[in-house]
Amino acid sequence: MDVTIFGISLTLEPIAFTLPIGGGWNVYWYGIIIALGFLLALIYGMKNASRYGLNTDRMLDVVLVAVPVAILSARAYYVIFDGEKLASFKDFFGFGNSSGFAGLAIYGGVIGAFVSGGIMCKIRKVKVLNMFDIAAAGFLIGQGIGRWGNFVNQEAYGGFTGSSWWGMESSRTISEMGEGLVHPCFLYESIWCIAGFFLLDHFSRKRKFSGQIVLMYCVWYGFGRGFIELLRTDSLMLGNIKVSALLSFALCIAAGSLLVFMSRRVKENSAGEYSGVFASEEEQPEAEQINDVENEKNEIISEETNNEQDN
Repeated sequence: MDVTIFGISLTLEPIAFTLPIGGGWNVYWYGIIIALGFLLALIYGMKNASRYGLNTDRMLDVVLVAVPVAILSARAYYVIFDGEKLASFKDFFGFGNSSGFAGLAIYGGVIGAFVSGGIMCKIRKVKVLNMFDIAAAGFLIGQGIGRWGNFVNQEAYGGFTGSSWWGMESSRTISEMGEGLVHPCFLYESIWCIAGFFLLDHFSRKRKFSGQIVLMYCVWYGFGRGFIELLRTDSLMLGNIKVSALLSFALCIAAGSLLVFMSRRVKENSAGEYSGVFASEEEQPEAEQINDVENEKNEIISEETNNEQDN
């Protein structure tokens, strides 16, 4: 596929390589890029788990369940709002899709990941909000990198830019839109997500309460995605409404309001010091619980030593 973006001409091939299985099993760049984004997000989470008071083994248990559920949810969200009926059940999984791309929606994946992840956190006794905080930064890594899979497939683009150099054009955009440069919406969202990751990573080191980072994620991603979605020509629709744009702005407003409320509450109650505002004392970070246990042990040992001396 021939592509021109910002005056640079490229030739893209969606298929990375073919495995000698059956009649040949194509492996697509889209899947490889998505996997790379997930891997980097996981590495980030494992390296920074201790800052959130999370046990890496338990965190990995949550991830192993949340990821496949997120993929299925992303596909289900797309199918629900795509408006096209599936020819057969196997098409839900993309087995009948010759392009190798079944159709996924990021919001469906995010919703599925948070719901299943929250349930697994309860089962594995992982602090839910701390897990959501570290996952939020990881999501931005995955989303920022994953959007380049859309570039390889020439998806997630907008209307004409009206510029002589700003935008992109490919055989696919020409066949669907006509000649002219279109908005590279995949690039806009990729840059927005990567910038958001660095922002959230910075604020995570000064986190005031559990849940702060995931709320910031909702505000940041919702705000940017909402405006980018308005540019796109391939949006999932609910009547005449772009579903993802509506959800993005609603998420941004709701999370922003809650973030302001909780930040004020922290400032009033703890003078800006870290506090698990959403949680009870029993839900404090694991690292703090360990310290409390150690302190209790030291107090018991000290009392026993004093008693022996008195005797």
